[in-house]
Amino acid sequence: MSLLLDPAARLQDAAVLPPGAQRRQAAMAALLLVLAAIVLLYHATFWSMVELWARSQTFAHGFLIVPISCWLAWRQRARLTALAPQPSRQGLLLLGALGLAWLLADAAHVPVVEQYAATAMLPACVLAIFGWPAVRLLAFPLAYLFLAVPFGEVFLEPLIDFTAAFTVTALQWTGVPVFRDGSHFSLPTGNWSVVEACSGLRYLIAALALGALFAHVNFHSTRRRLAVMVAALLVPILANGVRAYLIVMLGHLSNMRLAVGVDHLIYGWLFFGVVVLLLFWLAARWRELPLARAALPPVSPGASMAGMRAAIRASVACLLMASLWPALALASHRHDGAAMPATVLALPDPPAWRRLHEAAPGGQIWQAPYAGAPARFAATYARQDGDGAPVGLQLHWYARQARDAELLTHQTLPYGARWMPLAHRVQHVSLASGAPDVRESVLGHGSERLLVWRVYRQGGIVTARPVLVKLLLAQAKLLGMRQDGADIIVFAAYDELAPPPRARLQAFLRAAMPVIERRLQELPHGP
Repeated sequence: MSLLLDPAARLQDAAVLPPGAQRRQAAMAALLLVLAAIVLLYHATFWSMVELWARSQTFAHGFLIVPISCWLAWRQRARLTALAPQPSRQGLLLLGALGLAWLLADAAHVPVVEQYAATAMLPACVLAIFGWPAVRLLAFPLAYLFLAVPFGEVFLEPLIDFTAAFTVTALQWTGVPVFRDGSHFSLPTGNWSVVEACSGLRYLIAALALGALFAHVNFHSTRRRLAVMVAALLVPILANGVRAYLIVMLGHLSNMRLAVGVDHLIYGWLFFGVVVLLLFWLAARWRELPLARAALPPVSPGASMAGMRAAIRASVACLLMASLWPALALASHRHDGAAMPATVLALPDPPAWRRLHEAAPGGQIWQAPYAGAPARFAATYARQDGDGAPVGLQLHWYARQARDAELLTHQTLPYGARWMPLAHRVQHVSLASGAPDVRESVLGHGSERLLVWRVYRQGGIVTARPVLVKLLLAQAKLLGMRQDGADIIVFAAYDELAPPPRARLQAFLRAAMPVIERRLQELPHGP
């Protein structure tokens, strides 16, 4: 024991290591240095992940994913050190592709793509420096890191809809009268809503992380691992529907005295914990004994020396490649803080339409949320012949776009606090300038309905596709082109029993788009 604690003894032991082992340890040190450099170069991206872990309970599991991945990789340290480095050009090419994807995402302000690209650079460096044998050895720890990326909010609406449908159907089967309006439903004893906390997304992500780890540790056959993963995906979704039904029934049977406050969240987590424990208890009955590890073939001194030199060269190449993209990103943001002259949006009335009034903030029945401080225009119009109900127009224009002050950004309440989204689709419309698509949303509030058409104009191109908007913004940022963008929204209110007023919106948009286009072309813009 005293020898283990004696630094001199450690140095003596290191000095008598075989030359091949020393070279492989040097290659390992080079790999660790490159991985640390990746984290440092892209620290803003990784820090944004940590901020989301701390801010959202849905993604708090990220604080556990990283140490678990490091622990799983540490378990393989002896076998990894015994491998002769076999650098792969494929890893360097992959690192370059990921760097380009990160650069485009940074220019277009798409955090989730930035985070996935930066995380994927870590296994790409392992491949570039140590080769495919090391990637296969560390496959699970490297893949498990991707669960730390905060992703999944895109599934919120489908999960909320499924939970609401499951709960209402179960209530009807048990003879409880219920009326559903989107994610809201009413019982004789009270009203309920399926909100974000009730969607089951937290349960799903937590079960997926636990299921992946459980499958890796307890099984080695691909079929059984996949079976556990599928169960970890499906069981939480179904269990969340059962949980929601039981909570509603508990509140209904107690005349809204139980499970109507914080206690129903506690019941939910207790129910989820029991379900997950039962799932893993059943899965453990089919656990497999670990396979005997095959001995690694001996590495010749010549191969070890050549591998170390190749690993050092690959490490330098990785450092140079990884350093390129943050430098280009810094150059692409050089105009972000530059001031633009104040712009006033004023539009002439479209032909055959008259302006009823220009709406002050909050003066319309609905105000679309926006980020930053764009130039704004909002008004309500009616036909000059008095035929038909009014149509609302909202226009948000950005001369330049920066993070959290841009055309497309994440909104906590994308349709405001009052209105609830009921349906979404892409609608094909016919205008004088062509036949573009618009993003159609149906919003509801009680018996009121709002039909909303939305189209974007980015860099002079009109589109309804957010992906194209982001790509055009990235192109403008990187090439120094015009990056101005506009959010064009038309909407009309109607009763839930009436047909949606699509013809009215199309007639207004056909008359208004040429006026809007001319005005936007006149506005000042810069790179």
